[in-house]
Amino acid sequence: MRSELFAQPNEEVQTAERFSLHHRKTLRVVLGEPVLAAKGAMVAYQGQVSFEHKSAGSIGKMMRRLVTSEDTPLMTVAGRGEVFFADTAKDIFLVKLEGDGLSVNGTALLAMDAGLDFDVHRVKGAGVLAGGMFNTLIQGTGTVALTSDGQPLILDCSQAPTYVDINAAVCWSANLVPQVVSSMNMRSMLRGGTGEAFQYAFQGPGFVVVQPSEGPVVPPHNHGSSGGGLGSLLSE
Repeated sequence: MRSELFAQPNEEVQTAERFSLHHRKTLRVVLGEPVLAAKGAMVAYQGQVSFEHKSAGSIGKMMRRLVTSEDTPLMTVAGRGEVFFADTAKDIFLVKLEGDGLSVNGTALLAMDAGLDFDVHRVKGAGVLAGGMFNTLIQGTGTVALTSDGQPLILDCSQAPTYVDINAAVCWSANLVPQVVSSMNMRSMLRGGTGEAFQYAFQGPGFVVVQPSEGPVVPPHNHGSSGGGLGSLLSE
């Protein structure tokens, strides 16, 4: 059988690295020590592999997650073999922590070494209108795999104050303490707003990774257009 499908770069990348990338869209992890991964991120595996729900850990961590409603649902992946992870064909990049830390925003976390420590923190100034923003601080020694909806941009926050759309921020240096700021004013709100209501403000030695996307766009839809249910009753 012959096909261009079986040619490079579609074939599996053979490497001794524990974490490696394929096409920038797929993460390959060679098991030995367990890894933590976002639930539902596995697309294939070879060998004897098990998947188990990862609890919040300590009571303190569990309470913080309940209070903040920030929960990056994780699973523990263990066994012998190799596992492939992906997230809706997003770009994936690897960060190797060497006793330092990284703050991760939202659902950008794809997988990481199970030995890394992580906890949820609230961003300063994130009130009710801003949605109560939180980030996950990851610390220790090991590899973290993150996703970006497109080719990421890295900004140096030490040169000037840096402002990033909340939904576009992927991760940032652990030493940076962002604040949520608003560019809204009453006059603009009365005229329909600008669509740029809240941003993360960074300043200091460190970097922030920005994706060229503000997340998935939900297309307009009409719940009452279906043939049955409450929508059809109201239309009569």
